Amino acid sequence: MERKINVGVIFGGRSGEHEVSMMSSRSILAVLDPARYAVTQIGITHQGEWFTGEDVWGAFDAGWVDGLSRAVLLPEPGRATLYAHKGDSLEPVVDLDVIFPVLHGTFGEDGTLQGMLELADVAYVGAGVLASSVGMDKALFKDVMRANSLPTIESLTFLRGQIESQMDSVLEQSETMGYPLFAKPANMGSSVGITKCHGRSELYEGIMEAARFDRRILVEKSVPNAREIEVSVLGNDQPAASLPGEILPGDEYYSYEAKYISDNSQLLIPAPLPEALSEQICSLAVQAYRAIDCAGLARVDFLVDAVTLEVFINEVNTIPGFTRISMYPKLWEASGISYRDLVDRLIELALERKADRDRTERRFRRGA
Repeated sequence: MERKINVGVIFGGRSGEHEVSMMSSRSILAVLDPARYAVTQIGITHQGEWFTGEDVWGAFDAGWVDGLSRAVLLPEPGRATLYAHKGDSLEPVVDLDVIFPVLHGTFGEDGTLQGMLELADVAYVGAGVLASSVGMDKALFKDVMRANSLPTIESLTFLRGQIESQMDSVLEQSETMGYPLFAKPANMGSSVGITKCHGRSELYEGIMEAARFDRRILVEKSVPNAREIEVSVLGNDQPAASLPGEILPGDEYYSYEAKYISDNSQLLIPAPLPEALSEQICSLAVQAYRAIDCAGLARVDFLVDAVTLEVFINEVNTIPGFTRISMYPKLWEASGISYRDLVDRLIELALERKADRDRTERRFRRGA
């Protein structure tokens, strides 16, 4: 009988998107086939403490971790053993074959966790260190798009220190792009810390709000008559794009409340676009995915001027929302891949990428 694959699902995390991670991970845990996978739940608190045990998700949801064990994964190549703290010693819990990180935002989606998993030499779902960090940083991502002649939105980047010491200059520079403007933390997702600003007082407040969540702040020009289009991309070296979907936000833009709290937003799948425009957007999604060296999965978000039909790549989310009603899985469902099959495919891609990494020589032999 074939051995089950030991899958570690990591959720929670030190991020403003902790709660979004909880929602995504619940859906993934519900579809992992117990006949195929031996699943170990690993929860990370807001403070960064790792826990494992029975029904970690339920314990985290209840806010009660006393019955769980503190856990650690050592960043050393070998068997990728998850350990539990037992007094002053570590006790092995399980040797993991693959990690499924369901961590949105900082310390999970930004390359930090991926770096540790690379050191541990374990297979993991999703993008590597480079793509994770570039995809997470909206400002750097735009620089990479521009370097590859891919269309993106005009923006300026400021440091928290500049904001604290030179706010008048920051406001004046930003206003050269014309209102309305968006103020955003460079490293954050799920619309956390984002403000649409129609004048100087709103811009001031928006920049200060964004600076709560990151030391790098993006001020971005607004796209007139913007339509929000999203494409799901799946694969490693040969990525494929789903059909596009459109979001009709229940708010002035697709805010955190519109995404996760209110039920006023609508998802149109497929997006009502001319065929040529749809093909262009899907092609750009794959180009952006390859430009930052993504793997496994990503959702590529676009803004389209409804009048001119000009297309702008807004961002790439390397660990997109993954509830059953999230856009990423819904687009693939409409493209012919069910939620359960999508999760299975992501684990297969993680193992495939690990096998490819294992082909890399780690020692130089002169004359070999």
